[in-house]
Amino acid sequence: MTPEELSRTALRALRRAVDAGELTAPVPDRAHIERPRPGGTGDYATNLALRIARDAGAPPLRIAELLAARLTAEPGIARADVTGPGFLSVTLDDDGGAGLVQRILDSGERYGHVSPDTGALAQLHTPHELRALVVADATRRLLRSQGVLVRVTCAAAPADAWQDVLGVRVDGHGEPPVPPTTLRPVPAPRTPDPLALGRDAARWALLHPAPHDRPRTGDEHLAQRESNPLFRVRYAHARTRALTRNAADLGFTATPGPVGTLAQGAPAQGGTPAQGTPVREDTAHPLLSALGDHPTVLATAAHRHAPDRLTRHLVRTADAFLAQAHTVLPLGDEKPSAAHRARLALAEAAGTVLAGGLSLLGISAPEHL
Repeated sequence: MTPEELSRTALRALRRAVDAGELTAPVPDRAHIERPRPGGTGDYATNLALRIARDAGAPPLRIAELLAARLTAEPGIARADVTGPGFLSVTLDDDGGAGLVQRILDSGERYGHVSPDTGALAQLHTPHELRALVVADATRRLLRSQGVLVRVTCAAAPADAWQDVLGVRVDGHGEPPVPPTTLRPVPAPRTPDPLALGRDAARWALLHPAPHDRPRTGDEHLAQRESNPLFRVRYAHARTRALTRNAADLGFTATPGPVGTLAQGAPAQGGTPAQGTPVREDTAHPLLSALGDHPTVLATAAHRHAPDRLTRHLVRTADAFLAQAHTVLPLGDEKPSAAHRARLALAEAAGTVLAGGLSLLGISAPEHL
């Protein structure tokens, strides 16, 4: 169950409590779902009971207890506990991540997208500045992924090179008649010229920093080494594709399921895993966590007009995958097992999320790197 699905499940539980006369309160459009904070329990937490307590005219603890009972009865939820003044801590059914992986593979690169269109409209406007236009272009893509129709305008017509090299486009230029949402990130430096990096590296250089941070546009974005976040993301994607090809050579394919006990040890980009040192079965949890958070990241990045949130999420996903990539294929004379097929499915899901995220940023995801 993804955070988006859990949000809808929590709202459904609240709506049923209202319909049953247990509560009198308006049902919000969205329930905020987050990972538990340090010291917390469960897989996710929500403050829904606290949020509606005033309108419901009831103590948050009572509301949380009512919602916990209904949530525990929902498929995909193992238990729901009340913590603190009225927070809900939700523990999902443990299927080893198979359900999440299958949903990602079924959805493909549209995992986390909203369909059909919501009917919402957004008007974005930028000054005549390269970084602002690239941020607006990525924000347009993110908003479209969430079912929002978008119009982008610029104070003046973009330079031909900006459109040809970086692929930015606008729907009009000049001052719009209706006050729009204006995007004004810190401008990119004129030297080094971002265009010299080419489309992929230049877009990453302009999108990865937070809007209030000044971007660096040097050739460090072209370096094929671990210190370059763009390289790690694209390398991780390419490696997921290579694992699929290698597995086919060994005669097995991906099947979602529990990943089993992994062996620890290999560095992110190669090397030989340490033998005979078992680690816990939830070693893949950081990757499953990142994959499960993807729909929420897309929604938040779109809502806040912040594509930098997606870039950081892709780095987190890539690093989580690379930390366990060496466990996917059998070692030595080892025969492919159900765990190997499940790990391959998890790797393919990671590759799907990385490719889809890069596409929303306007950056290519090569299968060979």
